[in-house]
Amino acid sequence: MIEHINLFHALADPARLRIVEAMKSGECAVGDIVERMDIHQSGVSRHLRILADAGIVQMRPDGQKRLYSLRKEAFDQLDAWVADYRRHWEARLDRFGAALERRQAATDKNSQERS
Repeated sequence: MIEHINLFHALADPARLRIVEAMKSGECAVGDIVERMDIHQSGVSRHLRILADAGIVQMRPDGQKRLYSLRKEAFDQLDAWVADYRRHWEARLDRFGAALERRQAATDKNSQERS
């Protein structure tokens, strides 16, 4: 549960969410991200550190550059968390649908008996 909280906390900041969106196309250097954002390089670096600490991005050095990419594992965790809630609501909706069908069947039977 703590892992999910860290992921959501990191993604809750609009700037970090925009950085993640900018990285969907693949690996990015910090300078590339700065160009896409309205944030100074130091701010982008700070946000990237927070995203890395949460396990959302990873960094690999390439000479003087630091290249960042999204970590699949973080999004697998988010997907699993959402899937639990999806299953919960699908089960509730299935029960609701079954109850509606029973009610409709009872209404149809009562209508036929009156005819």
